[in-house]
Amino acid sequence: MAPAGGFRLATIAGIDVAIDWSLLIIFTLITLMLATGVFPAWHPGWSALLCWGTALAAAVLFFASVLVHELSHALVGRAHGVTIRRITLFVFGGMAQMEGEPDSWRAELAMTVVGPLTSLVLGALFLWLGGLVAGPIPVTPDQPGKMFAALNPVATLFMWLGPVNIILGLFNLVPGYPLDGGRVLRATIWAITGDLNVATRWASRAGQLFAWLLIGTGLAMILGVRMPVFGGGALNGLWLAFIGWFLNNAAVMSYQQLALSTALKGVPVFRIMQTRLTHIDPGLPVAEVIDRHVMESGQRVFPVEDNGRFIGLVSLSDLQKVPASVRDRTTVSDCMTPLPRLVTVTPGTDSITALSYLGNADLNQLPVVDNGRCVGLVRREDILKWLSLHMPAGTDLRV
Repeated sequence: MAPAGGFRLATIAGIDVAIDWSLLIIFTLITLMLATGVFPAWHPGWSALLCWGTALAAAVLFFASVLVHELSHALVGRAHGVTIRRITLFVFGGMAQMEGEPDSWRAELAMTVVGPLTSLVLGALFLWLGGLVAGPIPVTPDQPGKMFAALNPVATLFMWLGPVNIILGLFNLVPGYPLDGGRVLRATIWAITGDLNVATRWASRAGQLFAWLLIGTGLAMILGVRMPVFGGGALNGLWLAFIGWFLNNAAVMSYQQLALSTALKGVPVFRIMQTRLTHIDPGLPVAEVIDRHVMESGQRVFPVEDNGRFIGLVSLSDLQKVPASVRDRTTVSDCMTPLPRLVTVTPGTDSITALSYLGNADLNQLPVVDNGRCVGLVRREDILKWLSLHMPAGTDLRV
């Protein structure tokens, strides 16, 4: 779901925390909204510097709250045997990226519910801290502006973070997959039917329905209709429609990913890999490899073997990097990718595991190694071919 890119921020409890560049969009919008709208309205006497400083701190703490929300998913999931190596914070919040699915509906329910509960607890905690820091404030329900104006910067920060985290927790409980509420719905259907595929399909449809409701509401707001809860305004409507579009894509892709996993689970790599390969010697000149092997065979990647021992791969792109003027005196060993830098699998490796390796490392093929020899290559196109023959017609295949 989360877009690729960005950078790794830290490692917490063995889980990599990454920030996608798209996070800067919402981070900037939140800071701008608070610094130029909310906080000046609450505190007309504050300087611009104080408004911007408090807004920046609020945006940082908001995404720290999102991180805590995702960490709660990850830690509870790990306790139930689900491998989660990475959390990515991006434009729509965060995502704990699972390797595989929970093995039972109870595990799914436990790791899902803890996220919204964490946000609700954080919201209550921030409100309590805000009241504690603010001290006694005269309650004037008819003039709420006076109440907000009496808050100091730290109390203002907590009083904004409290309701925002509560809203985040409640929004995630909406029963639309892949939101937490949609996962709760999936766990419930899974418990009733005993079938994860059926549960995912229905939860995904609920997610798509909710997404289209958001899109429709957003379009109505763009056309000038004022909607209950959401209000009006073209900008707010555009943002709501964008969120709906994102959730719809996420719901569809989540079901597709499960369908891919189901089709590939239990299928060993040796049933899919390419075995008709030309192996080349590390001492061959690049010019000879191009003339004798690349042009004749059409093969784009060549296993390199030294006395029958696999030592690396050389690809067409590796060969292209060698200037034409020195190709006759540059050998394969000078430009190949050596074995220690390669991601490899064995013939018995599950194909879904191979697919995850291809995706995580952004590779097009993996060498299949057995007893020190490269016995084949498993490529994205090989997996696509297998899926096209073993999945229902019309299934959107994205690997």
